[in-house]
Amino acid sequence: MSAVARVRVRVRGIVQGVGFRPFVYGLALRLGLAGFVLNDADGVLIEAEGSPEALAALPLALAAECPPLARVDAVEHQPIAPRGEAGFTIAHSQAANVRATLIAPDTATCGDCLRELFDPADRRYHYPFINCTNCGPRFTIVADVPYDREKTTMRAFAMCPACRAEYENPLDRRFHAQPNACPACGPAVRFEQRPTMMDDRQKTEDRRPKTEDERPKTEYERPKTEDKRPKTEDEKPKTEDEKPKTEDERPKTEDRRPALSIVHGLSSGGDPIEAAAQHLAAGAIVAIKGLGGYHLACDALDPAAVERLRARKHREAKPFALMVASLEAARALCAVGPDEAALLESHQRPIVLLERLPGAGLPAALAPGHRTLGIMLPYTPLHHLLLRAFASAAGPGRPAALVMTSGNLSDEPIAYRDADAIERLGSIADAFLLHNREILTRCDDSVVRVVRVGEPAGVPLRRSRGYAPAPIELRLAFPRPVLAVGGHLKNTFCLAKGHQAFVGHHIGDLENLETLASFREGIAHFARLFDIAPAALAYDLHPEYLATKEALAADVPLKIGVQHHHAHIASVLAEHGLDGPAIGVAADGTGYGMDGAIWGCEVLVADLADFTRAGHLAYVPLPGGDAAVRQPWRVAAAYLAQRYGPAFTELDLPFTRALDRGRWAVLAQMIARGVNSPPTSSLGRLFDAVAALVGVRGEALYEGQAAIELETLAEREAAPYPFALAGAAPFQIEVGPALDAIVADVRAGVAAEQIAGRFHATVAEMLAAACARVRSETGIGVVALSGGVFQNRLLLERLAQRLADDGFGVYCNRRVPANDGGLSLGQAAVAAGRMARGLAA
Repeated sequence: MSAVARVRVRVRGIVQGVGFRPFVYGLALRLGLAGFVLNDADGVLIEAEGSPEALAALPLALAAECPPLARVDAVEHQPIAPRGEAGFTIAHSQAANVRATLIAPDTATCGDCLRELFDPADRRYHYPFINCTNCGPRFTIVADVPYDREKTTMRAFAMCPACRAEYENPLDRRFHAQPNACPACGPAVRFEQRPTMMDDRQKTEDRRPKTEDERPKTEYERPKTEDKRPKTEDEKPKTEDEKPKTEDERPKTEDRRPALSIVHGLSSGGDPIEAAAQHLAAGAIVAIKGLGGYHLACDALDPAAVERLRARKHREAKPFALMVASLEAARALCAVGPDEAALLESHQRPIVLLERLPGAGLPAALAPGHRTLGIMLPYTPLHHLLLRAFASAAGPGRPAALVMTSGNLSDEPIAYRDADAIERLGSIADAFLLHNREILTRCDDSVVRVVRVGEPAGVPLRRSRGYAPAPIELRLAFPRPVLAVGGHLKNTFCLAKGHQAFVGHHIGDLENLETLASFREGIAHFARLFDIAPAALAYDLHPEYLATKEALAADVPLKIGVQHHHAHIASVLAEHGLDGPAIGVAADGTGYGMDGAIWGCEVLVADLADFTRAGHLAYVPLPGGDAAVRQPWRVAAAYLAQRYGPAFTELDLPFTRALDRGRWAVLAQMIARGVNSPPTSSLGRLFDAVAALVGVRGEALYEGQAAIELETLAEREAAPYPFALAGAAPFQIEVGPALDAIVADVRAGVAAEQIAGRFHATVAEMLAAACARVRSETGIGVVALSGGVFQNRLLLERLAQRLADDGFGVYCNRRVPANDGGLSLGQAAVAAGRMARGLAA
């Protein structure tokens, strides 16, 4: 008989709140081991006693057979003295001063829970908060670690005897499932209709802080406010020269908000979810409390409801996301390949960008100017119940699809606290579907897109719910803990220590105090959860970014400024475990350059610590600075003026014929005097200029709109226009020859689709040529692509293929967005690289 031995095993990774301890318990019983397992601040601790053969099998099984939501990063074991124990137990969690526990992201409802949800014989039939150790809320309800119920927002709900028995049974699927509940003891939903029905023509927008007398007197009263909503496309002036209409002249939107009955809660005898579904089917806008905040929902096939939501939310043109009940429903609206299907049905349940099908009968206002739609499947039991009820209420023979957009006004963070949501969304929503489980951390939906460049196929455009706060494991080590504060737009932060980078959930554009407060709260929460006290701080060089100002004011001993485009390239290198040097192509709209110019199409030679600028797009003045972002015609005029001189206005083009000569004269004087007309190498602005020149869009409602519409228009197969690489390092990419050819094509009446396709081919070819030139000078054969322009799928796939055909190793962002949402990871990586080389003071 084998001698009895004992080992202590430490398991690190995402191993709390994912059913890891009952898994260990069952494994110990199978192997005939005695001892215990517990959660502590470092992860999971196991002491096991038994035969040497069984103990040898234990670490292997821990990694190979772990629960579906677990992520095992390390299994460490050491022999200790046997104790002669009999039996295996699950012990109470232990707290500690130094913590290394990871928190799982929120996870979509699992198959087992869905079967129970729709089983009339189950005690949780139609219970909208059903969950188990394999699914449900995690990050958004956790206050602290170890992950136990009293440290979550579920502490407010005492479990009934039946739930308690499940919770305490190591062999039950709900053993220590911290959100475990049922209709008898858990959270509940309620439905509240807006108390007064106001016509859209009444004034509904007053965002100033309310005095005590002006504030709503009860939880559900909303103040009547003035309407300064953005206008729909039909309400806008039709040409650039037309003046906006006065309030009385503007067309009015029909008000179809239904006067339906109010269901205040289950106790009223009605079903709140059924009531919400009926309102949605009748054309109402309903604010719905979800996992990480509120959504604003309406019937996606009701054009009037969609237009009303746009007007009230002040979101004139950005696409709306849709939620549909199943993969089959998604396929009725969009093209869904195997990679897209896998993403839609993954436990992260992101919004997936899909090519819409012609003839699907969807209102154009869902995604104006886009050939794609953002589709997601239900990820909470409440969503599943709502979609089923809505399908019944809407009637047979039509897809059951709901707009499910973030619950906020434009530029504000998503609402997640009930009182704040009711006040902020009260001028938008006709009704609220609420619940009484507190959301501790707001977390917006993630957005991904399939791109045929490397693996995995899905690349994030926004990394948030379902992915955060899972750390990104890096090959590089952080010599000391780092906080990287990210950029101004699409902000995320990153806290890093050891080999782990905790990139925060999507914060958004740091445009106001509400978003800045969310930024501060998120950093403090991550620092507490993951026990990271930053000893170094990385920030963007732009002096006016709010994140930069926060960094410079912080009481952190070491501060490291990181150039914007270097951070983009470093994010790719860090993700792929590359030290460099690599040829980095960073392409976006705006980044503060080392020479004070606005950079945005940069060919760098970079590693994690430093970079040199090998080449860039030739500068053009940007008249009005940031104002040009929303007025692409300015950039088009600046390019034409630079190429042809002041006489460009005499070119026989639709663009020049429509140009407001008076407005351009003012801008031309600004350029001549060097007033608010910084030089820019931005590729994003070049896309804007071409879009305006070919008549796609001269005025934009959001950054990148013109470029997105140009991509949508472009033919997929086209030959490039001519261009040139000029001068010594840093060489300049000259697009003057391409501009000549575009002007000639426009004058000849060539279709905009063909011009847009040839322009995309030109950009891919000129960037590939730039990389080839750098390789000839340096011998470097690795290219890293990053920056918001590479969210353009047509460009990214064409350029990556062109580079691969030329023998380059090509890398792009796979774990964080290529846009500024990935900037914080790059900043942290540069800080680590500089500290490791002793380059940080």
